[in-house]
Amino acid sequence: MRSLTPIEARVLGTLMEKARTVPDSYPLSLNAVVAGCNQKSSREPVMAVTDGETQEALDELKRLSLAIESGGSRVARWEHNVQRALGIPDQSAALIGLLLLRGPQTAGELRINTERWHRFADISSVEAFLVELEERADAKGGPLVVRLPRAPGAREQRWAHLLCGPVAMAMPPEAATPSPGTDLRQRVEQLEDEVAALRADLQSLQEQLGLSRLGQAQ
Repeated sequence: MRSLTPIEARVLGTLMEKARTVPDSYPLSLNAVVAGCNQKSSREPVMAVTDGETQEALDELKRLSLAIESGGSRVARWEHNVQRALGIPDQSAALIGLLLLRGPQTAGELRINTERWHRFADISSVEAFLVELEERADAKGGPLVVRLPRAPGAREQRWAHLLCGPVAMAMPPEAATPSPGTDLRQRVEQLEDEVAALRADLQSLQEQLGLSRLGQAQ
């Protein structure tokens, strides 16, 4: 499988996230995918993708068997096919999805951020699945994640996905020491995620009922 573009990775991560956080609205319409891609919270980097860019990415993901288009309704809907296409378990898919959306993270950060996706018993469980993804055999397609060098003063190494190709191994200076208020910021991000998920859920419901898009005049 070829390397994904940044927009394709964002679209795929969004499909994976919404499958777990708003299952009642899943599969997603194009409008819901665009809204999820352009969320300001829990996204690194923040993007502003257009409908056309998103549709092109969805078509490419479908060609790569990473996404499936659902029929049977007046609005085309999309879902991911990551576990089957890559041959990985549900737990590993949750970690890949978070890395697609938020960029490199430590095992501890992944355990916190996957709380709404999959509840890992402890950090050791997260690390075990990461190592499995790191040591994935070439016959199965090769490694899907890489362990980044530990920054000076950092307690944990960060992990990055490889779906977009090799990643730079240099560490940003700010990664050397954790910033104050990290736990509070993560809790705020989780609340923002829930609000964004509710908005996406409401928008999808409006589309099903034939109402106007969220935020437009009724």
